[in-house]
Amino acid sequence: MKEIEVISGLVQKDIGVEVHQEADEQELLNAIVDRVTWMLRCDKDLLMSYLYRLDVLEHKINAALMPGNRLGAAEALGFLIFERQKQRIETKKKYKTEPIKGWEF
Repeated sequence: MKEIEVISGLVQKDIGVEVHQEADEQELLNAIVDRVTWMLRCDKDLLMSYLYRLDVLEHKINAALMPGNRLGAAEALGFLIFERQKQRIETKKKYKTEPIKGWEF
């Protein structure tokens, strides 16, 4: 499975972003930004909860929300979410473990 498909599945599950299967990185990032834009307007607490659960670092969130940021808040936060999902995939690859025999459910 391609990395972009895995990221797409993660953001769909984690923050409710829906994109078609053939989406490229830019389309996925645009969909994330659209969702973040909606959350900034309608449910900031939910957005902060998602960022916390995704383990996006607080100093990066603060930098993204600073008025002097060259990107808008939604674009900066969307990029942080996208990059965090990439990091999660790399970590899972690095520390992949085999299932324990007898623990199948």
